[in-house]
Amino acid sequence: MSVVAIVLIFLFAVIVSVFISRALAEKIPLPIIQIVLGACLSIFGFEVAFDPHLFLLLFIPPLLFLDGWRIPKEALFQEIKPIMSLAIGLVVVTVIGMGFFIHWLIPSISLAVAFALAAILSPTDPVSVSAMTVNSPLPSRMTHILEGESLLNDATGLVCFSFAVAAALTGSFSITSATGQFLIVSLGGVAIGLIVAGAIGRLNQFLVRRTGEDPAIQILISLLMPFFAYLVAEHVHVSGILAAVVAGIAMHYEKIVGRMQAATRMQSKAVWDTVQVSLNGMIFILLGEQLPGMWRNLPEVTASAGSTSPWAVLGYVVTITIALAVLRFSWVWISMSLTVFRHPDKRLSRHHLRLMAVMATAGVRGAITLAGILTLPLLMTDGSPFPNRELAIFIAMGVILCSLLIATIALPILTKGLSEDLPYEDDEIRTRLALNEAAIAHISELMNQPCEDLNDMSLRIEAGSHLLEIYSRRLDNEDSVQEGALDLKRLFSMERQLSRSALKVERETLHQLRKSRHINEHIYSRLRHELDLKEEALNHHLN
Repeated sequence: MSVVAIVLIFLFAVIVSVFISRALAEKIPLPIIQIVLGACLSIFGFEVAFDPHLFLLLFIPPLLFLDGWRIPKEALFQEIKPIMSLAIGLVVVTVIGMGFFIHWLIPSISLAVAFALAAILSPTDPVSVSAMTVNSPLPSRMTHILEGESLLNDATGLVCFSFAVAAALTGSFSITSATGQFLIVSLGGVAIGLIVAGAIGRLNQFLVRRTGEDPAIQILISLLMPFFAYLVAEHVHVSGILAAVVAGIAMHYEKIVGRMQAATRMQSKAVWDTVQVSLNGMIFILLGEQLPGMWRNLPEVTASAGSTSPWAVLGYVVTITIALAVLRFSWVWISMSLTVFRHPDKRLSRHHLRLMAVMATAGVRGAITLAGILTLPLLMTDGSPFPNRELAIFIAMGVILCSLLIATIALPILTKGLSEDLPYEDDEIRTRLALNEAAIAHISELMNQPCEDLNDMSLRIEAGSHLLEIYSRRLDNEDSVQEGALDLKRLFSMERQLSRSALKVERETLHQLRKSRHINEHIYSRLRHELDLKEEALNHHLN
């Protein structure tokens, strides 16, 4: 089957999976549905043969770039201690601890391959977590910590994985040399990411100032940037993964990449949402597609594990999953105790232990683990088969499935009625009031400006008075920001609800006017676009 046909079938399966998830009111997480669809494709004779390195290039850089671009930067730096503790400390502990544990549990797996398997099992997948908690969202601060952890542990886990694979291929490993090389590869990847983002951003700003901004071209540049950063970094033998991540983080800063127009931002969001849904969905469908084949190969996998019973291999998967969960909970407990809950007024309570249990359970393995494990080389440098490759892939896939199933059951229970943990100071109300006051001052200034045409002056006063009424009524109930914050928040929420209802009526009226041919196609398209912009703004506020 051609590559084009495979891609089209996978994309169609992604579409079907989303409709099934919504038809089931999202009671079954989307990744689970996609895995089942992928398994069904394989059962009906659909098989995929692919180059794992090409797979890594096409899937990982854009996903990590997008994560870096969208993660709240203030939250990332504000929570840097717990994030770094989880993203680097936990990854290192997982690689070392789980590496030795896997080698002890399954002696037929060499220590280098065990370290590689542990390294690729260390990254977590926030997309899976968000899909499982759609009906009971996590507290915002916890979400930011998990997003930051996933962003950085993807990179560190994959870097450790590459070192472990290299050790398995060469048969030699030096901790001193590996540490120095790790720093070179990591810092080099960060530098390349900054250089690529800065160079492309400055060149793009220069061209935009002279030729104008075309949203389609700006989106195309953003789509190509992660691949360019990844390939440049890999060419100079540093971390392409970190280069893609850092390039994504740099996209947030206007000094580096310039300020986008509103139309560009909206269209870019739609395009990147499509890319994210497509790539993540295809990865989980691919996981499901591989499962029947892995199950058929279970006797061979069992033999390579030095066992006589397939149940022993399944037991290894469950044991490794439990060990990962215990290790993660222990590290989260230590990390949170030393960072988030360190102060006397933030002592651990039963509520905090519940939060830690949620964070531990949210350590779901997903797209990055699958993408990485499938890049294990087929052959050693001498041409012999890579040892225990099928067993490592089977275990990784099994751990992904087990962690998904555990999170599917446990997360909705643990997050039910969960209140915000140590919330950020809520500045949204103050900011809205400040924006209203600035707008009122500016409108008043414009209304008082002289105008030669009396008709224009009258229109300006009438329009300004209307806008002043809209802005001013948001300030009427403010005796103090602290006392009126809740009422104002409820007011803004009610305004958005009424605006959405009114917008729906506007859209239906516009459609009826066009249907009855009272307006032409040009007017209909232009007004429909304006309504789309309003709806997108309302949806953004509600999210």
